[in-house]
Amino acid sequence: MPLNDLVKPDAVFPALKGANKKQVLQELSEKAATVSGLDAREIFDALTQRERLGSTGVGGGIAIPHGKLAKCGRIFGVFARLEKPIDFEALDDAPVDLIFLLIAPESAGADHLNALSRVARVLRDQSLIATLRATRDASALYSLLIASQTPNAA
Repeated sequence: MPLNDLVKPDAVFPALKGANKKQVLQELSEKAATVSGLDAREIFDALTQRERLGSTGVGGGIAIPHGKLAKCGRIFGVFARLEKPIDFEALDDAPVDLIFLLIAPESAGADHLNALSRVARVLRDQSLIATLRATRDASALYSLLIASQTPNAA
C-alpha cells in the first residue's frame, strides 16, 4: 500500500505542539477529524483505547498510534513532526518527535496490518528520519514521505 494512498498533503503537520502524550493525541485527533470528516472525540477514544494495550511508541523517537472506527470509510493517515519531543512510553524509553497516525475501518483486517507494516518499514530508514527531523515545511515533509516509496526504500 503506497503512502500516498494513506496520507494526503493536507494531513502533514510540521510543528505540532503538545506537552504530553494525551495532548498530542488530542491534537492529532483534531487534525485527523479535519482531513477525514470523522468525529475528533471518536478518533481520540479509539487511539487512547489502543494505547491502553501498550504504547505505540516503536522506538527511535517514532510513534505509530492507530485505531479503528466503524464510521471510517477507508484507511488514512496523519503525519506530524513535534516541536518538542515528548514521553510516549515508547519501547526504548526515548522521547518521540515523529508520529504517523493511522485510522482504519473496523472491517479493515489485513489491510490495516499492511498499512501499519508499510509505515513501519518507511520509518526505519535512518537517513529519511534525519531529513524529516530537519525539515520544517509541510509540503517538503510530504514529498519526503512519498519519495520514500521508491523500491530501494522499501
